Amino acid sequence: MKLGWFSSGRGPGSRNLLRSVAESDLNVNIQFVFCNWNNEEEPNPKKEERKKFFDLVGSYNIPLVTLSWKEFMPELRESSEAEWRNEYGKEMRKLLSHYEFDIGILAGYMLWIDDETCDAYDLLNLHPALPDGPKGTWQEVIWDIMENDADEQGAMMHICTKDWDRGDAITYCGFSIRGKEYDDLRCTFREKLRKDTIKNIIEKEGTDEPFFKKIRENGAKRELPLIVSTIKQFADGTLTIKNKRPYFNNVKLNGPFDVSDDVDRRL
Repeated sequence: MKLGWFSSGRGPGSRNLLRSVAESDLNVNIQFVFCNWNNEEEPNPKKEERKKFFDLVGSYNIPLVTLSWKEFMPELRESSEAEWRNEYGKEMRKLLSHYEFDIGILAGYMLWIDDETCDAYDLLNLHPALPDGPKGTWQEVIWDIMENDADEQGAMMHICTKDWDRGDAITYCGFSIRGKEYDDLRCTFREKLRKDTIKNIIEKEGTDEPFFKKIRENGAKRELPLIVSTIKQFADGTLTIKNKRPYFNNVKLNGPFDVSDDVDRRL
């Protein structure tokens, strides 16, 4: 199976996701890696991390395709983000027209995909939430479930459609954020929340907040086995996508697979 790989290359998580597939025994070939940075932009706080990502791509002899979101039509982006997204997608598809791929994997890709690109390709997005969980970045997701005192967190692979973060989920894994490992951290956070706003807590502590860190730690380590398990089922032909809907052995899925047990065994 031929894969396209989309990533913003922001840190070790992006590298680990790529490495987990590139060095696996899956019957796949990554045709290209697309990044929405060329790493010449300024300011660029992730420059060193992204260089490591680009070097990793090169070490696998995978073609790297870049299109800088900061340098592409900045005036249009300022005046109309929706129009800019469409133009960016058009140029991206032009650059990728040289490559054939069956499925595209969005693994740490930080731009919203435009509607036409969603229609043109079968794309799977790794989203750091349960199928009925919050939208947004992994940071936004975790703050949301903390503020709303959720019982679980997880991650899912879903089909990328025009309905952002809400295309059909294919696989997911979940884990409890209650119990001995979490209870003290949760109580401390709830006490902070009684005295302060969530906005102020985020500004003061950010991702170093202990409850936040524990949730992220246990979520991030599940993303690698989840993405590998999902790609394997596509490579084996068990899972397919038809008209943006998932099929299992040619039977339309009514809901995503809960692969939590399999993911936990791989940890």
